[in-house]
Amino acid sequence: MTPMTPMPPAPTPPVTLDDVRAAAERIKGVAHRTPVLRSRTLDALVGAEVHLKCENVQRVGAFKFRGAYNAASRLSPDQLAAGIAAYSSGNHAQAVALAARELGTTAVILMPEDTPASKREAAAGYGAEIVTYDRYTGDRVAIGEALAAERGLALIPPYEHPHVIAGQGTAALELIEETGPLDALVVPVGGGGLIAGSATAAKGLLPGIRVVGVEPAAGDDTKRSLAAGERVQIPVPRTIADGQAADIPGELTFSVNRRLVDSIALVTDDEIRDAMRFAFERLKTVLEPSGASALAALLAGRVDRLPRRVGVILSGGNIDTRRFAELCAP
Repeated sequence: MTPMTPMPPAPTPPVTLDDVRAAAERIKGVAHRTPVLRSRTLDALVGAEVHLKCENVQRVGAFKFRGAYNAASRLSPDQLAAGIAAYSSGNHAQAVALAARELGTTAVILMPEDTPASKREAAAGYGAEIVTYDRYTGDRVAIGEALAAERGLALIPPYEHPHVIAGQGTAALELIEETGPLDALVVPVGGGGLIAGSATAAKGLLPGIRVVGVEPAAGDDTKRSLAAGERVQIPVPRTIADGQAADIPGELTFSVNRRLVDSIALVTDDEIRDAMRFAFERLKTVLEPSGASALAALLAGRVDRLPRRVGVILSGGNIDTRRFAELCAP
């Protein structure tokens, strides 16, 4: 009888629950442990018990500080002395700038020319040098890598890095530690770092949890990619959710998300506006468009078969008064 060929071992995932736990220890006392908000009005509207993780009150106003600080704090003394580079539409820029300041080094940030002024000014306010490019004609990865190489800087990408992903996963880790078991976790999706880290933490703690990503309808690259089983590129999305205007999922993040994400819901810009208004009027919480997209999916009924206990990550609140009023006006 011919002996059976042994099965090859399963590939080691790029990020594990232990990595997320280690990141939580590394950022403790530097990043905020953000609150979890409840609303009976929201529960009644959607027919579920909803737990909102308020990353809009994280340092720099978004979850991005978790991953940026975790990655930056793991650089060698020589790398820190040389400085850090990043490319970002806004929140990662601020996060890297603040992480650099906390660690006693400098940062150079590549940002789109059309980044909201409040985000650009905030990154500069933390001490970063800002370099701009046209997001509709330029390749930010190529430009960012060339900039980092030219200046000898350590590049911290917004999502394509295991230490960044592990840091982002600490938001879901904290949420579940506070709420106990959840049936589903709803997470905004841009490049995929937040949901990759969150899904790693959530499914590591609760194997049966359902992880639902949310994208703007104009930027459904991850939904298309999951359906195709490979990364699909789309034209650069034009959406009010500038933090989710990715045209293709990250290679590293997609390798995680294709295993752990159960589905993707899509929301329109008008549904995002409705969620921003609801958060402001009923929850007394300010959200930027990307930060409101997961809440929008619940309010608009975009999550099929909504279970009893649901966690939602409100990913950011970086928006100035003028822009907020403009988007939320009736």
